[in-house]
Amino acid sequence: MAYLYLELDGKVYTVERDGQLDLPREGEPIPFPFKVLYKLPWGGEEVLFGIPILERHPHEWVGKDDVPGRGDASPILRQAVHRSLPRAVAEGIVRRGGEVLLVRAARGLTKGLWSFPGGFLSFGESPEQAVGREVVEELRVPCRVGKLLGVRTKVGVHTGLHWLMFFYEVELLGEPNPDPDEITEARFFPKAEAADRLCDETMAAFLRELDP
Repeated sequence: MAYLYLELDGKVYTVERDGQLDLPREGEPIPFPFKVLYKLPWGGEEVLFGIPILERHPHEWVGKDDVPGRGDASPILRQAVHRSLPRAVAEGIVRRGGEVLLVRAARGLTKGLWSFPGGFLSFGESPEQAVGREVVEELRVPCRVGKLLGVRTKVGVHTGLHWLMFFYEVELLGEPNPDPDEITEARFFPKAEAADRLCDETMAAFLRELDP
């Protein structure tokens, strides 16, 4: 039976099992109605993310931010808290005429696949700072970060992670010279072909919606 991760305003419903705070399982008695929103697939366990339907704030539940510091939190509870945190990435849209720059990753989640230059926000960074840093690191060329073109959100089918994606207009101030530790290839493609090659459908849909 799947585990149930039920969270409201940063509070998580837990049960005691074998001396630990744990997640309830499907079929176990739960004293309130709830709505399942997403399946969070990872490892050998299935976790369903849902929201409880309550008439008051559950002050007595454990706080999500307190879980990592609790020695009595079960591994699956820790994993659920970690995996349910949104991941923020900033992507650079580099255009040259009717073409768009794509990069093929040398490592990481997109290894061997085509995507936009960009990556994760570091602690304390703004999306604009992050995309500028990532473009310089990946392509080894100065750049100018322009306007924010859009923001998209998704829950990954394979990772079960919640992604926030910031897309910025970026101008390269020189020719790309990819860092082989990060990027195996950087190429400009016609817009339609670039959309077809992108590894992520959210990225592809965004590119197709952009003005020429």
